[in-house]
Amino acid sequence: MTKKRVLLIGFIILKFLLQYILISPEYDLQRDEYLHLDLGHHLAWGYLSVPPFTAWISKIIYLLGNSVFWVKFFPALFGALTILVVWKAIEELKGNLFALVLGATCILFSALLRLNTLYQPNSFDVLSWVLFYFIIIKYFNTKNSKWLFVAAFIFALGFLNKYNIVFLLLGLIPAILLTEQREIFVQKKLYLALLLGLCLIAPNLVWQYNNNFPVIHHLNELAKTQLVNVDKFDFLKSQVFFYIGSLFVIISALYALLFYKPFKVYRTFFYTFFFTLIIFIYFKAKDYYAIGLHPIYISFGSVFIANILKDGWKKYVQPIAIVIPVLFFIPMYNIAYPNKSPEYIIEHASKYKKLGMLRWEDGKDHLLPQDYADMLGWKELAKKVDAVYNIMPNPGQTLILCDNYGQAGAINYYTKEQLKAVSFNADYINWFNFDRQYLNLIRVKNYKEKDGELKETSPYFDSAVIADSITNQFSREYKTMIFVFTGTKVDINKRIKSEIEEVKNDRE
Repeated sequence: MTKKRVLLIGFIILKFLLQYILISPEYDLQRDEYLHLDLGHHLAWGYLSVPPFTAWISKIIYLLGNSVFWVKFFPALFGALTILVVWKAIEELKGNLFALVLGATCILFSALLRLNTLYQPNSFDVLSWVLFYFIIIKYFNTKNSKWLFVAAFIFALGFLNKYNIVFLLLGLIPAILLTEQREIFVQKKLYLALLLGLCLIAPNLVWQYNNNFPVIHHLNELAKTQLVNVDKFDFLKSQVFFYIGSLFVIISALYALLFYKPFKVYRTFFYTFFFTLIIFIYFKAKDYYAIGLHPIYISFGSVFIANILKDGWKKYVQPIAIVIPVLFFIPMYNIAYPNKSPEYIIEHASKYKKLGMLRWEDGKDHLLPQDYADMLGWKELAKKVDAVYNIMPNPGQTLILCDNYGQAGAINYYTKEQLKAVSFNADYINWFNFDRQYLNLIRVKNYKEKDGELKETSPYFDSAVIADSITNQFSREYKTMIFVFTGTKVDINKRIKSEIEEVKNDRE
């Protein structure tokens, strides 16, 4: 086995090890992960929340046993494959062993360590961006039209995972027009490749059409509730922090793409970088949407730095360059990952606040980072719903209705009784089971609406009680109430169907 291969395998093993040790066992899965896992039980060509790719992976996780190990395995795998693609890109650019090690080190000790801790579409999104850019490099080097078809396939997979990859094309097309690579637009096979890509994503587009394009509703809601709080300066600042230990490599790449003669054929990537960032800023995108843009520039920068180092300087500069990303990672290890208890984070809140980690989607600072608060209280909720369900009269005819997808997903994932909670939130609105006539209701609801829930729902049942609540004060679901209503006086199925129609009409 060659030295290169041994090093590559070592980086990949280290990547997996880090992903598993960066999460403290006291944290549960994160809110979004429960929804994504439930998608695997309802395979379709589209969802209100995401395209279908995540559901396919969730189905595989379910077949493998649905354990936390496998939930965390796939984002780690996509992160490891990102390292592999950057490695291959460096080889394509004729980089030496130092360039390979530098590039892999920069990717390993970057924001991807944080991103790859969560089972979300973001990990594969980054991989699809890097892989697409790598294929473009292959095409620029060979002019072989087969790479256009490969690029179309990669784009389609990325699109079926997360629509964010559309920004890649929006930034790439004008960049190509500014360089000699514009000749690609007279290639007939380019349009055949585009047709292939369109055919691959067509089932999802048809699903969107048949469901009145929920993606538009989702984007509007996102713009009103989250993107409105995005600050352009904070967006740019985050781009620096995401790859802080690799910043000198990325800057070197941008310089090389503009002035380094061997990289002239790749000048498109110089313009792509800025066009893509400008588009993200214009649309007030979340900062992590752009994480997939940077890794390919680490490939260019690593090769450039390796090529310009003179023999006398190599023995000094090379180890320093490789150590820099590691040195930046060391202090971040204690602050940027969910490996510290909530008590520790609160005690050292100033450090987290300086990095903007306590700011949530509502634009306000809170006790814990939002992702961390979203990883607490779920097992407690599921255990308490389980206990309530077991003492219900006619438990098999009990509807479990939640306020949000996190609550529903966590109950479905953790409960021993294999309960199927639902919600009017996200995709759960399409997953109600009306094959049974419901007699009882377990209602999981925000504590602020406690009095309103009892007043509104109690008249339709023989009895109504508050059975329990979430007591973990660090959880975003703190004080969430579990209401129990038994002995219905009305047709629950009919009322729920009516409410579902109202929610869907409001969305349209």
